[in-house]
Amino acid sequence: MITEIGIVAGDIWHYLDCHGEVSLSVLLKGIDKPRDNVLMSLGWLAREGHVVVVQNNNDYLISLRKNA
Repeated sequence: MITEIGIVAGDIWHYLDCHGEVSLSVLLKGIDKPRDNVLMSLGWLAREGHVVVVQNNNDYLISLRKNA
């Protein structure tokens, strides 16, 4: 399972790099992987400080963290 989470995390990274900030609902459609895997991978990326997750009404906005 850890391997799959890592693979999906890479998919998320590449998707955000190409598309910029997107909502969670758009990301879930764009990645086309099981929702649970996307959420686990997104949590891993957020915990490691690679993505920013901001609540926006009933959804979340996801973006890559910019290096200062």
